Amino acid sequence: MRQNLNIITLGVSDLKRSVDFYEQGLKWHRSPKSQGDIVFYNLGGIVLALYPVDKLAEDIGISDAGNDFKGFTLAYNTQSEKEVDETLKLAEKAGAKILKPAQSVFWGGYSGYFADPDGFIFEVAFNPFVEFDADFNLIM
Repeated sequence: MRQNLNIITLGVSDLKRSVDFYEQGLKWHRSPKSQGDIVFYNLGGIVLALYPVDKLAEDIGISDAGNDFKGFTLAYNTQSEKEVDETLKLAEKAGAKILKPAQSVFWGGYSGYFADPDGFIFEVAFNPFVEFDADFNLIM
């Protein structure tokens, strides 16, 4: 596993309010890869994603109620489905709890989720619709 993060996804309670904050307040520009309920912002090598918190929890396979879900995920994007599987196995061997085994997902990619020893949630994903630069930064 490369020492690299690609996407920070914030589970937001009101997507429109959050988009207005980033675009009207901070003057950020959304990526053209944004669609439906997910909005992306390129941040110089990392991507910030906004996604409804209930849908994010549903995708992970957990409840968004209570203290277990911190409302955001960190994503490690791979270059193949095989790399997703290998990374999840590596994380589990290191002590991570697999929350959602790797599988084909609704948006056309392949991903799974794990929690580190403190409960922070990482998505490990292969997205066939994105590219990387020479430094493995995601091109969104």
